Amino acid sequence: MVLLIKQRVFSWSDTYDVYDGEGNPKYFVKGEFLSLGHRLHVYDLEQNEVGLIRERIMSLLPVFEIEINGVEMGRIEKRFSLFKPKYDVDYNGWRAEGDFLEWDYDVYSGCSVAMHISKEPFHWGDTYVIHIANPADELAGLMLVLAIDAANCAQNG
Repeated sequence: MVLLIKQRVFSWSDTYDVYDGEGNPKYFVKGEFLSLGHRLHVYDLEQNEVGLIRERIMSLLPVFEIEINGVEMGRIEKRFSLFKPKYDVDYNGWRAEGDFLEWDYDVYSGCSVAMHISKEPFHWGDTYVIHIANPADELAGLMLVLAIDAANCAQNG
């Protein structure tokens, strides 16, 4: 299955629209404008909050906690690396590795690829395509991609 994440460019806070592979709206993501650190709220089509990504602010490298339906599910922490972005992922039993330009990521569950995330260049705002092996991982995968994007944004200013 496929999800497409598009950032709204002219917005006061981090705002994303999320579509399925057919271009139908699936989720809406809204960041808090004046919060300390990143806080992203994820809503379904009925405007129910289904997820929250919260930055821990007192850490050297970016750390984000992921909550789904009011339950803390885990966290990701960007590790120091010279060429390839790496993350400590304590979330859903996954690990993530990215390429040199920080545009493509593979997420592994054990030895199998659970997701492939690619950032599309030449768009206004960030645009990601997520290929998810198991449709049951849709929301969990979306939350991880948003946390990785926030970690890159937090570190790069």
